[in-house]
Amino acid sequence: MPKKNFFSFLNFLKDEDEDSVDLEKSLIRHKIRSLKKELTDEQKIEASKKVFEKIEQLPDFIKANTVLLYWSTSRELPTHDFIEKWSKEKKILLPVVVGKMMVIKPFTSRENLTRSELGIWEPQAQESYLSEIELAIIPGSAFDKKKRRLGRGRGYYDTYLKKRKIKKWGVCYDFQLVDSVPYMEHDIKMNKVITPSTTID
Repeated sequence: MPKKNFFSFLNFLKDEDEDSVDLEKSLIRHKIRSLKKELTDEQKIEASKKVFEKIEQLPDFIKANTVLLYWSTSRELPTHDFIEKWSKEKKILLPVVVGKMMVIKPFTSRENLTRSELGIWEPQAQESYLSEIELAIIPGSAFDKKKRRLGRGRGYYDTYLKKRKIKKWGVCYDFQLVDSVPYMEHDIKMNKVITPSTTID
């Protein structure tokens, strides 16, 4: 096979692999969304309580002065009470989407959040946070026992965290822990995954 045709064939195989992975990711996201719709508000709160009570006991969280979290939507493990509680003792940071990028801004209070075009509540702070972050607590559509994360497909967390040395903990409901998450080279892995009933180190 001529060299040019050989490399074209390799690119074809790569595209086929990526299409297959994208399809598998979409199927998992769809299944997880369906399961989330069955949760009551009480079940969401109880699951969140169990996860964050675990986190509060972990040495890395206790020692951390700066923690990247997320202001949860109705589709995510609730974080609002946890953030408001710990913002009195630690610098809590939240993600803000700017164009196709994610920047980080400090949380000050619930009243200083504004709703973005994506429907996510974000800090109004003018300046992005550029200093050290010791710990990131991250949502996802699904995780697996190898600590691989499936996001929503936009790659904001992957891009932001890829070149930063930050401890990364994934948090989710029990049913979001799946057998295997489809994985590409650019997808980041977690250092720990925490569900109400399981902790994977």
